[in-house]
Amino acid sequence: MGGDHGLSVTIPASLSFLGQEPAVQLVLVGQKDLIEAELKKNRVENHPRILVKHASEVVRMDDPIEIAMRRKKDSSMRVAIQLVKDGEADVCFSAGNTGALMAISRYLLKTMPGVDRPAICAILPNQKNGPTYVLDLGANVDCEAEHLHQFALMGSALFANIEGNSHPRIGLLNVGTESIKGNDVVKKAGELLHAEHDNGTLNFCGNVEGNDIFEGTCDVVVCDGFTGNVTLKAIEGLGRFFRNVLVSEFKSSLLSGLGALLAGKALKTIRQRLNPSRFNGACMLGLRGLVFKSHGGADAYAYECAIKRAHEAVRRAVLLRISTTMAELLQKTKDHQAAEKIRKANGIQEQETV
Repeated sequence: MGGDHGLSVTIPASLSFLGQEPAVQLVLVGQKDLIEAELKKNRVENHPRILVKHASEVVRMDDPIEIAMRRKKDSSMRVAIQLVKDGEADVCFSAGNTGALMAISRYLLKTMPGVDRPAICAILPNQKNGPTYVLDLGANVDCEAEHLHQFALMGSALFANIEGNSHPRIGLLNVGTESIKGNDVVKKAGELLHAEHDNGTLNFCGNVEGNDIFEGTCDVVVCDGFTGNVTLKAIEGLGRFFRNVLVSEFKSSLLSGLGALLAGKALKTIRQRLNPSRFNGACMLGLRGLVFKSHGGADAYAYECAIKRAHEAVRRAVLLRISTTMAELLQKTKDHQAAEKIRKANGIQEQETV
C-alpha cells in the first residue's frame, strides 16, 4: 500500500517475482478490496500463491512516527511486521514511510543483543566489480560514536555471511582520511574502531571519503543516517543525470545517432551497470526479524529487484547467520575490554607497590 505509487507498482512487481520463483508464497497486506481490484485489473483474481491479509489503515509517507505507532495500530505496515513476529512470514517488505517502518519494527521485533539501534544497509557497485555495503542510510539521523561502532559490527557480519569474506575491510565515512578530521562523534567512533582493529575483531582501514564508495577502497562504509541518506540520494540522482545526458546527446544529431547505433551493445551494458534500480532494497540490520525497505519512488522493476534481495536473505538464512556472527564479535569485544581493565588495574597496583 505504501510508497509513492502504491498498488500500481507493488502488484505488477509481485506477480513478476512469483513468475520467477515457483516455490514462494506472498502475503499482500493492506486494504483487501483495493488489492483484489488491482489483482483483477492484472487478470489475476485467484492466484494460488498469493494470500491477501486485510489491514484497515495505511501509514502515509508524511505521517509522523507518533501517528503510525499510536493511532494506526491496524496499518498494513504494522500487520505485516506482526506476521514476521508471529512466524507467519519470513520477511517483511515495504516501500512506505522509513521512520515509521523502523519504529514499528523496533517496537514489535526488538533488537538483537548488544544492538541499541537498527541500521539500514544497502549494496552499491564499485569499480572492482564487487559490492560496497553502506550503512546507515536513514534510520538514525543523529548517532553517537557507540552506534557507529555497532553499525560497523553489523555491516561486517552481513558482508561476511553474504560475500564469504570473514574479515571485510571497514571504512568510516568522513570529510577526509586524516584521523584529526570530522566532528567529535566521528573522531570518537574512529578511536573505537581502531581499538577493534588492534584486537583483531574488525578489519578497520580508517576514514574514507565519498569517492571511496565506488573505488572499492573498503567493503563496508559506515556513517550516520543523515549522511548516508543524502549520499544515497545524490548517487541515484547522478546516475539518472548521466543516463539522461547520454540519451539526449545521442539523439542530438544524425551522426550522434549513428554513433549510438554502433556502440549499442556497450551502451546497453553501461546503462544496466549504472541503473540504480538494480540495487534497490535495503536490509534493516539489528532486528530480531527480517525487514527490508524499498525506495519510496521505485518503479515496478526496482520494486521487484528489492523483493528478490529480500527473498535471497531468507534463502541464505541471513538472520540466523548474522545473529551468530554478531554474538561472536560482541563477545570478542567484551573479552578484550575485560582484559584491558585487568591490565590497567594490575598496572595501577604495580605503581602503588613501587
